Amino acid sequence: MVELVTVGDELVNVRHRLHAHPELGFREFDTTAYLVSQLTSHGITVAATPMKTGVVAVIDGGRPGPRIGLRADIDGLPVEEDTGLAFSSLNPGVMHACGHDLHMSGLLGAAWWLAAHRDSIAGSVVLLFQPAEETGRGARSVIDADALGHLDAFIAIHNNPDYAPGEIAIGTEPMMAGCVKFSVGLHAEGTHAGYPHMGTGPIEALASMILSLQTIVSRNSSPFHPLVLSVTAVHGGDVWNVVPAEAGFTGTVRYFHHSDGQMVERRFRRIVESTAHAYGIGADVEWDDFQDPLVGDPDLATAVAGDVDAYARLRPIRPSMAGEDFCEFERVTRLVFAFVGSNGTEGHHDWHSPQFVGFDATVQTAVRFYVNAALRVLRELE
Repeated sequence: MVELVTVGDELVNVRHRLHAHPELGFREFDTTAYLVSQLTSHGITVAATPMKTGVVAVIDGGRPGPRIGLRADIDGLPVEEDTGLAFSSLNPGVMHACGHDLHMSGLLGAAWWLAAHRDSIAGSVVLLFQPAEETGRGARSVIDADALGHLDAFIAIHNNPDYAPGEIAIGTEPMMAGCVKFSVGLHAEGTHAGYPHMGTGPIEALASMILSLQTIVSRNSSPFHPLVLSVTAVHGGDVWNVVPAEAGFTGTVRYFHHSDGQMVERRFRRIVESTAHAYGIGADVEWDDFQDPLVGDPDLATAVAGDVDAYARLRPIRPSMAGEDFCEFERVTRLVFAFVGSNGTEGHHDWHSPQFVGFDATVQTAVRFYVNAALRVLRELE
């Protein structure tokens, strides 16, 4: 049976309050306190954990059964809001530019409904309001703290402005990309800019490397495999008449196939090392492949998707090159993940933009997904 949960003004006001008070990863102290108050005021037990921010709560059903989790991320971004919303951020330089306020509101609404109907539930639902997703370290911190205990499955969402409120995308294909953070440091012999032959400056080598690295995607990967390599920051020198001794660059790789990620690392290191050798300088490469592609459990995702059209509109998955650290929980349990539409208008602004807007109507779709996905997964695992 599908539950058509309806969201009232109380939850919309909660969303506005959360949006107006964003906090950065691992500093979500006010957010944590507010979430605790909202949960306890609705009779939901908050668990003690060693985490400094974030919340774990448990709703035990009226009968024994599986133990599953529902997760929402809670951190904002170091972005100055420029939306003009009446409930814009009151914290200078910090914004919920990825819509995590929508996720928290959706999970709170689902928690209220599940708590009110706990006697009819077979099993337990663990609620995780996770810190620091934007750092890529939040999910690992929860796992390392052993804050959740055993879970038979774990369910999460991410709002997606490419879809309208009332639309949900879920399936068996990869949904969000694997993420690499790379950094290259170049070490040369600095000299006077008027006597470049007296040194081994790194600037030319840096430029050559950056241009050559762009050929990895265009010439070494299949055009049918989404793959991105972006250099996002460059540094080298700060004096107009000095050839610097040090330079470097950083960036990211995004991929959906592990073989592509491994190929990029091999080619990346070879290009950097051979170019450095040709210019007579040293090079260090730091390669942090810190996030896997996010793919839901095929059986559970299929089961949950089968109910969607009864309470929302099921849409095809459009994979995102953004990362999502919910993938970390695949190490400990089966995952279910969905995109929930948050805008869908022509010319909308994407995640991380200072002009990103997620509509209030998103919250009802999120609540309905959390509730119905939880009930379906509990039945599937009985």
